Amino acid sequence: MPDARFDETIHAPLRLRICGLLRRVDRLDFALLRDTLGVSDATLSKHVRTLSDAGYVTSRKTASAGRSDARRVMWLALTAGGRTAFDAHVRALQEIAGPSS
Repeated sequence: MPDARFDETIHAPLRLRICGLLRRVDRLDFALLRDTLGVSDATLSKHVRTLSDAGYVTSRKTASAGRSDARRVMWLALTAGGRTAFDAHVRALQEIAGPSS
């Protein structure tokens, strides 16, 4: 279990939600993540780029099996480092919040 460590990159509300959603799955479709968060493509792209630049998120495009055109699906996933950083950040938040009564 990682030591508690507050992470400014993850802590921004939308990035925290992105990491929280990605933590539960192996990968998630960009469009599904966008719709779940209720944000625009541009907003999600900006935050994913920040997480990617930090080494926390990877993206991969694949052909869409359900489409006959050339559109591709972008899959997002937390890296091993991203999972560790997110878990450490959650532990730091738990320490800040203190024990529940």
